[in-house]
Amino acid sequence: MLTVSLHGITIHALIGMYPEEKITGNTFEVDVDIWLPDALPWPFADYTIINNTVNEIFTEPGEIIEQYVYNIHTALRAQFPAAEKVRVAIRKLNPPLPGKVAHSQVCYEK
Repeated sequence: MLTVSLHGITIHALIGMYPEEKITGNTFEVDVDIWLPDALPWPFADYTIINNTVNEIFTEPGEIIEQYVYNIHTALRAQFPAAEKVRVAIRKLNPPLPGKVAHSQVCYEK
């Protein structure tokens, strides 16, 4: 099996549950892994499609990263129907919580 990965896609977006997050926004990091079956011709997944899909989904309004991880996963599944598995992880860097928190993360794999 071949795994194609694009990690550390960084996006600043006005997404969050708190009013100040919709004004100042948050910085997010996204990791995508796509598992493709061994087959001839050798499997191929275009990084540009992955990157564009992630960035496009982040232009949609919303509040919770669980919805974004699901929407990205669904879109990538549609664009890479031969994939055996797709994993999407989204991290919100420095979430607005008391104390020092590096990131929160939601991951969906199927």
